[in-house]
Amino acid sequence: MAYQFMGFVFLLSLLIAMASLSHAKDCLEVGQSINDGERLISAGEIFELGFFSPGSSKNRYVGIWYHSFSTDTVLWVANRDAPVADASGRLAIGSDGNLVVLQDGCTIVWSSNVSLKSNQSTVQLLDTGNLVLNNSGDVAWQSFDNPTDTYLPGMKVGLDLDTNVNQVFRSWKSKDDPGVGSYSMGMDPKRSTQIFVWEGTKPRWRSGRWNGQVFIGIQNMVPTYIYGFKLSNLEDEQKMYYYFTVSNNSQRWVLTWDGIEEHTIWKGDTKFWHSDWAQPSTACELYNRCGSYGSCTDENTSTCSCLKGYVPAVEDEWNRSNWTRGCVRRTRLQCERNSSDGGSVEADGFWKMERVKLPDLSDWYSDIGDEDGCRATCSMNCSCKAYAFVGGIGCLVWGVDLVDIHVFSSDGNDMYLRLAGSELETETKTSGHVIAILVSALVLAFGCIYLAWKCKKRLRVFIIRRRGQRILPVNPNRDEDLIEGAEDQQCQELPSISFESITASTSGFSNENLIGEGGFGPVYKGTLPGGQEVAVKRLSRGSGQGHTEFKNELILIARLQHRNLVRLLGCCIHGEEKILVYEYMPNRSLNTFLFDPQKKGLLDWKTRYNIIEGIARGLLYLHRDSRLRIIHRDLKAANILLDKDMNPKISDFGMARIFGSDDNESNTKRVVGTYGYMSPEYAMQGIFSIKSDVYSFGVLLLEIVSGRKNSIFTHQESSVSLLGYAWRLWNADNVMEFVDPAIRDSCSQKQASTCVNVGLLCVQNHANDRPSMSSVIIMLESGTDANSQPRQPTFTAERSPHDTESSPYDLRLLSANNSITLVTGR
Repeated sequence: MAYQFMGFVFLLSLLIAMASLSHAKDCLEVGQSINDGERLISAGEIFELGFFSPGSSKNRYVGIWYHSFSTDTVLWVANRDAPVADASGRLAIGSDGNLVVLQDGCTIVWSSNVSLKSNQSTVQLLDTGNLVLNNSGDVAWQSFDNPTDTYLPGMKVGLDLDTNVNQVFRSWKSKDDPGVGSYSMGMDPKRSTQIFVWEGTKPRWRSGRWNGQVFIGIQNMVPTYIYGFKLSNLEDEQKMYYYFTVSNNSQRWVLTWDGIEEHTIWKGDTKFWHSDWAQPSTACELYNRCGSYGSCTDENTSTCSCLKGYVPAVEDEWNRSNWTRGCVRRTRLQCERNSSDGGSVEADGFWKMERVKLPDLSDWYSDIGDEDGCRATCSMNCSCKAYAFVGGIGCLVWGVDLVDIHVFSSDGNDMYLRLAGSELETETKTSGHVIAILVSALVLAFGCIYLAWKCKKRLRVFIIRRRGQRILPVNPNRDEDLIEGAEDQQCQELPSISFESITASTSGFSNENLIGEGGFGPVYKGTLPGGQEVAVKRLSRGSGQGHTEFKNELILIARLQHRNLVRLLGCCIHGEEKILVYEYMPNRSLNTFLFDPQKKGLLDWKTRYNIIEGIARGLLYLHRDSRLRIIHRDLKAANILLDKDMNPKISDFGMARIFGSDDNESNTKRVVGTYGYMSPEYAMQGIFSIKSDVYSFGVLLLEIVSGRKNSIFTHQESSVSLLGYAWRLWNADNVMEFVDPAIRDSCSQKQASTCVNVGLLCVQNHANDRPSMSSVIIMLESGTDANSQPRQPTFTAERSPHDTESSPYDLRLLSANNSITLVTGR
């Protein structure tokens, strides 16, 4: 029995030892240490601490990195300026209770170096990535208070308003040396709520002031609900903090060794850190690139120029290329002149500059509540150079030289520059001359157009003969102005496919090959002589709408190339035949699966999520990244085609519009689109913008998640629309009830919650409350809910159950049964 008992004890001890080895420790106590090659791993196995050598370096450092992914991404370094020369390093709790890094077992090369109540300390690596030193029950030191180059969710890094002690991030010396480098980042005690990057002591970049949602000097910065980035002014503690509120660890900010502040997001599918945002990335983003009273504009290249009413300080070529001296005022202000100067002097005024990254070193007047008061304050002070009234901040006034001005292509703020009256008068006279010239030019142009119209047939014959082309018959009953010129020219830029080949490929446009029909006309499946399957879109001779669609398709989609847009392969103009040839999508359109009870099960959750992300990327390309800036205006399930691998491709650009880079919104008297997908401002007022597409995307996203069509869905018990139903379940924290029952069991609850959250944000009633597509992609790819609670959508598009979806409509032709109703929330 004794032997059996001893065997049992031995086995039990072995099991305990094996269990302790299988669960790596996350803390150190007095008398414990880890040697080079050993690790501390946080309880949730998210972060890891140990010794490492960066790049080609042989030196050893103690650092923290991700345990579960990207183990080569070091987030914090202890002994960054005191490396251990070999593998003899050890991390331990010293005799005084401080955390120390030892070399050769006894020489201290680094210490947390804080005053402690006792020598009884413990060190723990948390799942936030924070390394905490506890002493006598209190946090005595933590790595989050002593950052290196990386800013993680949960960090509160900022400024002590009493002592002006500033926590800053400091770059590595190089990619192979984590020692303190040349660049630092933090808040400037003299510049209030701005983040700066410094090169040594010289400003390199600044964020602009915080307005409660974004830093106004960062172009296209998304609101706080995307990143969870906030500013907290803790007046009771006399501290000011910036911090993340994002709940996961898939995001980080890092100050790179070459002085770039970069925001990166971990993409689990590619196992790669995706760079979402970085500054400074252009010359204009470098601090005061163009000197005092100079502005920088990013076009094809960064360009400096003097502000209106100012001229270069030194008129030589060297200065014009370097702009080190900036600019000086051309005409003195009235308030600067003596009465002995004589002559009548016009009163000073203000010149409005738009889309400006406001200058540095402003004074803030918290007691001025409107723009008129701000203007009066500046007018009464002769030293005031400019003013701006900014939402979320208030009145800003500049009494010093205007420095670091960047004119954005979008976003930015209005600034009112103080000028002598004569400078403003010159502009008025110049504008008058320009207007007169433009009016004369327009009169001349209209005269030429009228003459061309009178002689259009002769001109057409002449042009075609000059091109060596045969003359196409003209049908006087057609609006040939729509299908001549632009179409002929654009079609020449595409591969030309003969009408005979197209006819043969579709078996003479037989009904057996008919795969769809819309406002443009019928669509046929065809097989070209080389065996390639194509979709042939034929302009219907009885469709007046089709002419406009044909023109749009040629002008727009021929210039677009993206994996989530359907590809135009060629075209054919043969007499009155107008034909477009596209790549063939074997799985047809999304609605053939999504709303079919027998087929919807083929769209599992992973496929639906990939479709949602693909549509979002295609829209982002249209709105921001394509050669043209395009608003689709008819995004719906029927216009999302699926290739053989179920990858989505946006199609049907017949109603799309090119948007100018400086436009925010536009207006139309003819509203086109599809019931259930149109935004309130477009349906009711004819106002459209990229946020109109965002609204349509939100509806489509909710349809994909739920498997229900918005335009015909009405909840039986509550009689709410699909959008109202989504919001009700979201508000009740019951998102899974909204998910299509066909895939509910296999659905990721976290991803479904993210999708419904994003969809509801996209269908907010006011366009400004909707996120941009870049923000949508960030939320979808990071898999996190937005921190902003969506408001209840009150707009619904009602329709008769007998209506079809294929017909774009004109509001002037709507009957009572086809009305659009604005429902007011209770």
